[in-house]
Amino acid sequence: MGGQDHLAVGAAGLALASAGLTPNALGPRAGLFLAVGFIPFEGADIDALLAGSLEEGEVSMRRFGTDGFAAVNPLLTFRCLPNMPAYHVSTCFDIQGEYFVTYPGPGQFYLALEEALAALAAGRVTVALVGAVAHQTNFLVAHHHGRVRPAVPASELRDGAGFLVLEEASAHQARGGCGRGRGQLLDFSVSYSPRDPFACELAPAESFTGVAAPPGEFGAASLPLALSGGTRGVVRHELRARDGLRARSTWEFWDASGA
Repeated sequence: MGGQDHLAVGAAGLALASAGLTPNALGPRAGLFLAVGFIPFEGADIDALLAGSLEEGEVSMRRFGTDGFAAVNPLLTFRCLPNMPAYHVSTCFDIQGEYFVTYPGPGQFYLALEEALAALAAGRVTVALVGAVAHQTNFLVAHHHGRVRPAVPASELRDGAGFLVLEEASAHQARGGCGRGRGQLLDFSVSYSPRDPFACELAPAESFTGVAAPPGEFGAASLPLALSGGTRGVVRHELRARDGLRARSTWEFWDASGA
């Protein structure tokens, strides 16, 4: 398991426990809808891969396919793949129903949320575990954020994961869930404006009302982290993402013990 896998499993377990759900109570009726942050990779591994791929001071694809690729553990890539956190969460908690995995920014969390709501409304699942994980304190992710404009300093990058357990009110009551749950989603919207990423870079913007914004840059995990911290009242979130996605949502919480 890589860093993002550990984060996702830990956060998912806390969310399921707070909802009164145990692994043997899930199975085919539960679905997983996950946004995963930028692919993490450590500098030492990249250095070894590069050193083994050089020939007369330049990268050689021949050397990369022999010495370079052999310089790192061949299973290393499995620690970085975006679908691995979903695999570990589903395996650890017996989630056998529908799933959806996307990446890498905060706008993608809204796409995961949209898919979860559609699956619940259609009755394909009765429990939707919706979340995001971002492992950002590593060389590759920091390098990427240093190149975008406006850049994000490495000192601002954070690792984090957050999950929400969503159910229809009737399904929650039917399974004997605690009271009326901890809160509800009042409304949300998501839209996309096509753009040429080589012609212009969009400056991101994110605002929270009714709850404190997570301290630092948590990427895809920012909204679920803010919502899972425990709050009361109405929470509003608005987002303009670098990839052209715009989204907003309104939530109401009447139980501040977490989600």
